[in-house]
Amino acid sequence: MRRYPIPVYTLLAGALAVVLAAALSLTVSAQQARAATVTVQAESYAAQSGVALEATADTGGGQNAAFLANGDWMRFDNVDLGAAGRLTVSARIASAAGSGTVELRTTSLTGPLLAVVQTSPTGGWQSWVTRATDVATHPTGPQTVFAVLRGATSDDFVNINWFSFVGEGDSAASGWVPVDQAKWNAQLTQFRAMTPAAVPPGVVRVPEFNATCSYSHSKPDDPIVLPGLPGASHMHSFFGNRSTDAFSTTESLLTNTPTSCAPANDLSAYWIPTLYEGGKAVEAEGMIVYYGSRLPDPSATVPFPQGFRMIAGDAKAQTPTPAGSPGQFWCAGEGGEIGRSADGNWPVCAPKAHLTHQLVFPDCWDGKNLDSPDHKSHVAFTYDGKCSGAYPVAIPNVSFVISYPTSGSAAGFRLASGMASSIHGDFFNAWDNTALGQRVKDCITQKAKCNSAGAF
Repeated sequence: MRRYPIPVYTLLAGALAVVLAAALSLTVSAQQARAATVTVQAESYAAQSGVALEATADTGGGQNAAFLANGDWMRFDNVDLGAAGRLTVSARIASAAGSGTVELRTTSLTGPLLAVVQTSPTGGWQSWVTRATDVATHPTGPQTVFAVLRGATSDDFVNINWFSFVGEGDSAASGWVPVDQAKWNAQLTQFRAMTPAAVPPGVVRVPEFNATCSYSHSKPDDPIVLPGLPGASHMHSFFGNRSTDAFSTTESLLTNTPTSCAPANDLSAYWIPTLYEGGKAVEAEGMIVYYGSRLPDPSATVPFPQGFRMIAGDAKAQTPTPAGSPGQFWCAGEGGEIGRSADGNWPVCAPKAHLTHQLVFPDCWDGKNLDSPDHKSHVAFTYDGKCSGAYPVAIPNVSFVISYPTSGSAAGFRLASGMASSIHGDFFNAWDNTALGQRVKDCITQKAKCNSAGAF
């Protein structure tokens, strides 16, 4: 069944916006023609069939192409594919049901196939993820590109917010940070040569180890999103490496050894938006960073490369979180939740229970980039029990479990980033390679529960 379309007057307004956007953003100059990075908003098509527009809840706002089903298509003119060489093609998608593909073709609807982007349910029509695929050879320079939807049924199966085309050699300028392949290969060689420790009888067979962290410090800094810009962010509460600030790099984290986490050989930086109650900051009484696996067979999991970074959650999400909302705050301890705040967005905990949150990160990696422009496009969540396609590398499934020394009240709380829905977390890896590799080998690949010391 196709979902009900948006009102006609909204479509007319959207159509006008599309014409203006096409005129303004898709004219490519001779100088731009050699650029290797292009982002094309889905609503800026030059022509389409079966496509409607709607306001998007994705980062950056604007509109997305919606109600897309088998046979629908969009045409984009003057899309610069850059020079010859590897091209990474990405689509920002959301889906509540059904699977399919987006065929990207040049010249015409039936023209040469440029790339195929796989789609699958993401958890909702406004739950956005980035799906990418690599293209070895492609036409160069400005091209007419058609996005053709292919689904198994006539039902809507995907929304699209944007497409990106990133050419080889343009990673740093575009926000992509390529992994140093020589260092990564050496790290993998070291990891694969490690001998796993024997698992004693009685150990819980769960693939997991952790770092147990206390609050370190607060700063309005974000070395992943706003590097080199002190004071440019909302307030963050930092855990782990005590030197973390706007200027932090892989090298600075590895050099500055004081950490608020155990074990001491985890020099990584972890941070979340600061929580406020009645205008006063409430710092977490502790945070456990779990490293695990959601794969049925976790034996393919490899450690993170040094300098790897990623973000979970969305600081711009400002939607109500009534009881039962996915990913909401909850109460841990005796008595649990006994009510809700006046606005319904926060739990009120029993006197012996504390406000708690768990933030889960993606666990599949593209194997090529330490970071990406949105700090999410180089990673994805496990799909159908495996890591495959554009994200073939299984990495540990990181999650933050944060506990606050407060039970809350009807007045509720606020985050430095806004509403409860804006909770997010950042991970900047600076583990000692040997310590991290041995834990992955012993605990995750052998399905054995380990503690912060890496022991069974």
